[in-house]
Amino acid sequence: MDSTRRILVIGYGNPGRLDDGLGPAFAAALEHWKVDGLTVDSDYQLSVEDADAIAAHDIVIFADASVNGKAPYFLEEVQPRQALSFSSHSVEPSVLLHMAHNLFQAATRGFVLGIRGYEFNEFGERLSPRAAENLEKAIAFMRQLLDEPGLLDVPAETN
Repeated sequence: MDSTRRILVIGYGNPGRLDDGLGPAFAAALEHWKVDGLTVDSDYQLSVEDADAIAAHDIVIFADASVNGKAPYFLEEVQPRQALSFSSHSVEPSVLLHMAHNLFQAATRGFVLGIRGYEFNEFGERLSPRAAENLEKAIAFMRQLLDEPGLLDVPAETN
C-alpha cells in the first residue's frame, strides 16, 4: 500500500441479526492486518461523530451488508451529499462524507463496499454460509486494494 495514503474502513451493522453483521465481521478480519496507513473501525451504525475520523483520512470505505446488491460484493464511489435532515443515531455514508468535507475541509474520497447477505429476518450471531463465502471474497478483494493502491484512483465499478 502507498505509505502516504491513509485509509479508514468502517464496518457497520448488527451482528445479532445474522447477515447484517457482515460489516463488523469484515472490520474484525482487517483489524489484525499490519498495514501502514490503515485504520479499522466497527459499529452498529454510522453516526455524526464518524465525520471527524473520516476527515483525518484520504479514503474511507464503508463496509456493510447488502440485502439485494450484486454478489459476492460491490464497490461504489460515494459522492458527498448534504442531508435535509438526519437522525444523530444513523447517517448515510454520503452525508458523512459531506460533513467531513464541509466541517473539517477534508478531501476524503468515499466508497461503499456492499457485501451480499441473505438472512436478515431472524436473531442470531452467525452468518449464513453464502454470506460467509461472500465475506471471504470481499476480504481478498480488500487485500488486493491495499496491495494495488491505484485501483482506487480510477472510477469505482462493481467487482
